[in-house]
Amino acid sequence: MVLSDKNSGKKQLNLKTVTWGDLTWVDIIQPTKDATAYLAEHYNFHPLDLEDCLSPRQLAKIEEYPQYLFVIFHISVYDKATRISTRRQWSAFIGEKFLVTLRPSELKAPDELFRECEVSEEARQENLSHGSGYLLYQILDRTVDSYFPVLDKIMGLMDDIEDNVFKEEIETGEELSILRRDIITQRGVMFPMRTLLVELENKLKRFTKIDLTIYYSDLMDHVNKICQALDEYEEIIEVFKDADFLQSSYRANRTIRALAVLFAVGLPFLVVTGIYVMLPGSVEKGSLWIFLLLLLVIFIIMGATLYFFRRRRLI
Repeated sequence: MVLSDKNSGKKQLNLKTVTWGDLTWVDIIQPTKDATAYLAEHYNFHPLDLEDCLSPRQLAKIEEYPQYLFVIFHISVYDKATRISTRRQWSAFIGEKFLVTLRPSELKAPDELFRECEVSEEARQENLSHGSGYLLYQILDRTVDSYFPVLDKIMGLMDDIEDNVFKEEIETGEELSILRRDIITQRGVMFPMRTLLVELENKLKRFTKIDLTIYYSDLMDHVNKICQALDEYEEIIEVFKDADFLQSSYRANRTIRALAVLFAVGLPFLVVTGIYVMLPGSVEKGSLWIFLLLLLVIFIIMGATLYFFRRRRLI
């Protein structure tokens, strides 16, 4: 058994290693070109795979080679300032005697596992003695479990929106758009992972010393539950969006109706006074009685208009 050496070169590469028996776990945080150059020097990895580790726009995939597997996964990273989740990728090279993980610093799940393996011989034996396939399962299991708090947060936000979407005085369109975008991002992370796990379970058999079927079945069960929850959340958001649209349309129609009633009620005043002003000599020879008569006519027309709208239940 050999623990990781913490020389300055590896620190500059953000690279840590831990070994048990003939299996070594190499963990690289925020990989750079120097890190991939180090891997190219010490491992027989395909250059295109090393390039994919640094590319931010790779799709989730599995590449199989005689000596190793190369897998690209995704995680979601939430920005509190913009309240927007974005996808970030992390990669893994799985071989008979090694597991190399290249990940962004936002992926916290492997940190605790790596620290456990560093300080505890029992943890090293438990996680590294069964092969690289089992070690990758442990990382994936903790990564998937870290998504359940994300689902709880989304559910909490949906409860808040549900309380506001049916309140006429509160606009929820922006909140719905942000939450819907977040759910789409989470689906873009978890649904490809579900497909990868089905393929990965069979391909990892040659890199593990135990049967992983029950482990990956449990992992798939967790991923399926997350995907089902995201499907339900998307359907609920669609309902909220329709309800918010109806509420907005109702508020707009009510405002337009009020303006129409106001215009209709004020129209007799404009018509009557306009006609009277156009009569020859009406302005020069006007009297108080004519003014009062005009007001009476105007109020009668306004009253009749209001009565009509009232009978039509427009006000």
